Amino acid sequence: MTELLRDSDLIKRIFSHIDNNTTDLGDRVWREPAENYRSVARFEAEIKLLRRLPVAYCPSAALPEKGSYVARVAARTPLVAVRGEDGVVRTFRNACRHRGMAVVVEGEGCAKSLTCPYHAWTYGLDGQLTYIPGDEGFPGLDPKEHGLVPVTTEERGGLVFVTQEDPVSQGALADLPELIAPEQVVFDKSEMDDEANWKLIGETSMEGYHIRSLHNESFYPYGLDNINVVETFGPNSRIVFPFRRIDKLRDIPAEKRRLQGMITDVYQLFPNTHMSVLSNHSIMIILEPVTPTQTRWEIYRLSNKFVDGAPVDLTAAKRDAGFVSDTGLIEDRQAARSIQAGLEANANSHFTFGRFEKGIVHFHATLDELLANQA
Repeated sequence: MTELLRDSDLIKRIFSHIDNNTTDLGDRVWREPAENYRSVARFEAEIKLLRRLPVAYCPSAALPEKGSYVARVAARTPLVAVRGEDGVVRTFRNACRHRGMAVVVEGEGCAKSLTCPYHAWTYGLDGQLTYIPGDEGFPGLDPKEHGLVPVTTEERGGLVFVTQEDPVSQGALADLPELIAPEQVVFDKSEMDDEANWKLIGETSMEGYHIRSLHNESFYPYGLDNINVVETFGPNSRIVFPFRRIDKLRDIPAEKRRLQGMITDVYQLFPNTHMSVLSNHSIMIILEPVTPTQTRWEIYRLSNKFVDGAPVDLTAAKRDAGFVSDTGLIEDRQAARSIQAGLEANANSHFTFGRFEKGIVHFHATLDELLANQA
């Protein structure tokens, strides 16, 4: 397993970058064809790939008790994940085995069983068909052969991952650290839609080269421009954004230094999940491709891990989340939409990602490799 930098080593590297006005650099420049952000054929290949990888579906904290469920569309497939009586999370294709209606309406909830609203065929939390009204009308039907259709599910690092079809790779599960601890709770869940390709949106959080220009009045007064530590692990990456106040740690003995509140950690979990750990809250964003030019955001906001055994104040967490949502997130969305619209100008045959954009280059190189492997 790849070892990510310890806090003490991370602090040393950040101080070195600040003192020398440097940043972590990639080893190459990447040219991504502009057509890959609007091509239907490319989009269909990406959807196929998403179905063949372990992809984050929700945080484990979204399924806190027996019967908790999350129903949504993932890679254009209606799914429902539910925590069973045995505490195990299972995911099923969200379609009744009678006439195919969704057994659970999109959203979150808690239930003792899953009942189709059309004819009330009922399934246990393990997906088994347990009740057919008027079962005498279906002679010879074996309930054991008509349970909900499962998809591969695994809980890892505080997240629920689903693999819909035969996998081509371990995907995000390769070298995955614990990202969400058991004590963290979801305090807000939301969705939104954007007229932009899912990759354009994801790219906005994978580099700090734009902090001064795009976030001049939001993040830049508190953060540093183009000073990042970038680590890759498997197909994933970790991008560290230091706050200006990290300089206060210089006056503290090394053994007493704490990074809490001094950085924003962004984990890009291949292919379409971004987990950001901020000062007082964490945010998990899943970018669901809808069409080549449309994306659905699935957003979970969580309390942070306990610090020295003490829980984070939820009031502070909500205030922190509100600031991010009302400022930087809006600016990133506007940038992605503007780029998508600008593709119609046909000015660029490709986009160029430089050595400052190491995380993005790693993402595209991995995506290209896996798409080639499944072809």
